[in-house]
Amino acid sequence: MSVDRGSRVLELDGAPSVPGLVFRHFERERDYPAVAAVLSAANLHDGVDWLPTEAALRHDWELTDGADLDEDALVAEIDGAMVGFVDHSWKQRGEHVMHHLNPVVLPSHRHHGIGRVLLAWAEARVARGLAAGTMGNPDIPHVLAAWADLEIPEVAPFAAAGGYTVVGYGILMTRSLADPLPEAPMPAGVEIRPVRAEDHRRIWDADCEAFQDHRDPTVRSEADFLRWFSQPDIDTGLWQVAWDGDEVAGSVMNFVFPEENEKLGIRRGWLEHISVRRPWRRRGLAAALIARSLATLRELGLDEAALGADAENLTGAVRLYEGLGFRRIRTAADYRKAIEVPGSAAS
Repeated sequence: MSVDRGSRVLELDGAPSVPGLVFRHFERERDYPAVAAVLSAANLHDGVDWLPTEAALRHDWELTDGADLDEDALVAEIDGAMVGFVDHSWKQRGEHVMHHLNPVVLPSHRHHGIGRVLLAWAEARVARGLAAGTMGNPDIPHVLAAWADLEIPEVAPFAAAGGYTVVGYGILMTRSLADPLPEAPMPAGVEIRPVRAEDHRRIWDADCEAFQDHRDPTVRSEADFLRWFSQPDIDTGLWQVAWDGDEVAGSVMNFVFPEENEKLGIRRGWLEHISVRRPWRRRGLAAALIARSLATLRELGLDEAALGADAENLTGAVRLYEGLGFRRIRTAADYRKAIEVPGSAAS
């Protein structure tokens, strides 16, 4: 592999013979609009309801502390037009360091080997980072990871060819807001209070604590906190945060993404980070928070509510959501591949 550091163009082994095809490093000054457009076009084709705006994508990528944008993203373009990209970031989750890889290729340019080359480059990038000791704790297992919807025909054979196996599933669930809403009273001694800026840290810390009981809990950083509370579409007035005295007992952080809704032709609100801390579980608090969230979204004139969940959630959340009227509509596979860390005890 030779690298032209001036133009950031790469010559990659195994690159397909497609006229005008070039692979180059991501350039943040000019590439965000094209990356957002490619991602949206691919997801619309594949039926994936995630169409981030350029502003949202820039926000997430720039504030991710497990990625170096100058080295962790690669673009594929033909005659100057972007046709695909891959990005990499790493995060400690439980007792593993997960290296998340996200190769995306426009539907019109699939089946030519572009995605395969993008993925191979990203895996090689991880290997270089591990050899340099710049990607997390070398004394715990490192894993290559990617999420992909099972409804996309190309996913399973592409993952299998790369040596990835399924270790779990995530589900997208939706609920009509036109249907009767559940009645779920707040537990005694617990009350909902408006979100104040001075309480952001306490709400965040409570959410972090609650999610430690989930599969592969993320080790969150200060950058995660800053990124979450500076999102372009954040409106904490939609959140439902339950307090018991001076303690945050649980919360649901609701979001509405107007531009995404417009592109999809829907009116949907999202229930994010549904969490209840251990001392307040099994008292109906989660159901009460969700019921209040549904009422809030209905008052905005929205048609449906959505949430994502681990299909094998250890706290029984999926059964709760189904009992409140949510139904599964999409399933994504959690694909992983083990990697060795140079110099570790396992290598």
